[in-house]
Amino acid sequence: MFDLTTIGEGQIRLTVPHGERLSQTRQLRVTAACSEANVSGLLSQFGRKASWCSVLPEGDLAERCLSEFRSVGVDMTNMIRVPTGRVALYFMEPGESPMPSRVTYDRLDTPFRSIESSQIDWDSMLDTRLVFVTGITASLTQHTMAVVRELADRAAERGVDIALDVNYRSLLWGPDEARAALEPIARRARIIFCSRRDADTVFGIAGDRAGCPKRVREEFGAEHVVSTDQTAGVYYAGPDGEREFDVEPVPVVDRPGAGDSFVAGTLHGFLDGDVLAGIGYGMRVARFALTHHGDLTHISPSELAIPVTTDIIR
Repeated sequence: MFDLTTIGEGQIRLTVPHGERLSQTRQLRVTAACSEANVSGLLSQFGRKASWCSVLPEGDLAERCLSEFRSVGVDMTNMIRVPTGRVALYFMEPGESPMPSRVTYDRLDTPFRSIESSQIDWDSMLDTRLVFVTGITASLTQHTMAVVRELADRAAERGVDIALDVNYRSLLWGPDEARAALEPIARRARIIFCSRRDADTVFGIAGDRAGCPKRVREEFGAEHVVSTDQTAGVYYAGPDGEREFDVEPVPVVDRPGAGDSFVAGTLHGFLDGDVLAGIGYGMRVARFALTHHGDLTHISPSELAIPVTTDIIR
């Protein structure tokens, strides 16, 4: 039924205008957020059938979140709605050098954090070519960790491919807890996304450039490992050896979501049997993602062929 299914918490992101602090601002930009939904949304725009599972209450904030991803074609048949509860929020304070960006989470006591296996339509979720899981969702509670592990376990039992994005968030959990939760999934994943920083922090795997994904691949046995290193490069290890890709720095309008765009582009290639082409798609989409506000990248496949230019497209 699907090319990809995934589970993650729908959120509302409230962003402070550039040059202001959260404690002093008088306005906030409202957008939807969820790493897994961002990946689903971009793949849907590429013509893939992607389904996102979450738990959201009735109400305007939940509808605001759902409408953004629904508008780009994300399948919502696996969405779980409950009568009451709150929607997770996060506040983004963009930084300019030397001040780093800062995130403040407000996502305690949401219905998603107490998700139970019995709420999920497993037959639907596993009627897919690929399941996609992240360390973000595993980090939230014991409930969400158990559901992520169960999705991966059930997928492995059915022979469904697994993609893991380690995506370590230090504000959500510690390295030891992350490793204990994610290592069993990594050993079942066919493709792993793990930055050089996360490889070192979570798994104690260090390595220069393409040596990092090579060591991660050797450790866990994944067919494909893709590592990012901010603007220093993208590195790959797979059946045909290691590859390095230069990153082209671009002016940044809004940074969150660019990593999800890269993952989605890479998975688009993976689903076609060409991960290296996918990395190229991902790098291209990530550059576009940095040019507009919001976690979800709105783009059509035809736009990927637009030449790099500062002219107005007429």
